[in-house]
Amino acid sequence: MSHPSADEITALFRGAIRSGLLGDGERLPTVRQTARDFAVAQATAAKAYRALEQDGLVVTRTAAGTRVAPGASRAPQSVIERARSLVEAGEAAGVDVEDLLAIVRAIADRQIDPNTVSDGTSDPAR
Repeated sequence: MSHPSADEITALFRGAIRSGLLGDGERLPTVRQTARDFAVAQATAAKAYRALEQDGLVVTRTAAGTRVAPGASRAPQSVIERARSLVEAGEAAGVDVEDLLAIVRAIADRQIDPNTVSDGTSDPAR
């Protein structure tokens, strides 16, 4: 695979942000780490981050690093973290992603009351 251009790296991060894969407030890797991950020069990674910042998708602060700008993602960081936890729990229990999505849709459509579904524990609040 050839080394991606700054525009291609920008497009990848833009897609991750817009799709909700990276949530509002979530920290991006450092420019140095991104350069390593994509096997490109740091200047190429920095150019991609500048483009994301110009597009209003990320905010860079010296101490806090580069983070997804508020409102740039389809979902806040807390929702993304919970979704990741759900996927991990599903994998651990042997439930595939399509079944997880069906469960989430059923709960969202109020077809399943999450307060009445037992997970085998004695805690009714779960």
